[in-house]
Amino acid sequence: MNIAVLISGTGSNLKAIIDNINNGFLDVGLKVVIANCDAPGIQYAENAIIINKKGLTHKEHDRKVLEILEPYNIDLVCLAGYTQIIQEEMIERYTIINIHPSLLPSFKGGLHAQRDALNYGVKVTGCTVHFVENDVDTGPIIYQKAVPVYDTDDLKTLSKRILVQEHIIYSKVIYLLSKYKYKIVNRKVMFYE
Repeated sequence: MNIAVLISGTGSNLKAIIDNINNGFLDVGLKVVIANCDAPGIQYAENAIIINKKGLTHKEHDRKVLEILEPYNIDLVCLAGYTQIIQEEMIERYTIINIHPSLLPSFKGGLHAQRDALNYGVKVTGCTVHFVENDVDTGPIIYQKAVPVYDTDDLKTLSKRILVQEHIIYSKVIYLLSKYKYKIVNRKVMFYE
């Protein structure tokens, strides 16, 4: 399986994916990393390309991304802290997954899911890997991991605990998608041989 990873930030999920390729857990080819800004996470990738989103519409930016992806024969696009809404043309062309720092459908959209969970007073939150579809954070859920919210938590401590689980489950989902077939029935993702 050939994958591409799209990032906008520190790249910790990208690094976890690369580490799991290097340690043999993931048998995939990371063909290209694309950032929509001068993201710190590009330091982890030998094959990073920056397509600055400044001055481009989302559609124009996606077309540039599609041009980059085309020669790599990509099977799966992984959004890893990618802070841009993917447009329909790209969704129709590729299988795309995303990692989100909440138990969807709670606290979807935006960049503040951990803060929203704290402010709401939930006792459990977590992270979700889901397929990307036209609406934000609404695609079929592939995998979730719950994380307790402690009374002593602040944004930093909760975000750190969620991120640890993100690093585990994102690679786990990539592994499942690389080794098994799947079908989606009534929004439920089921893997089979």
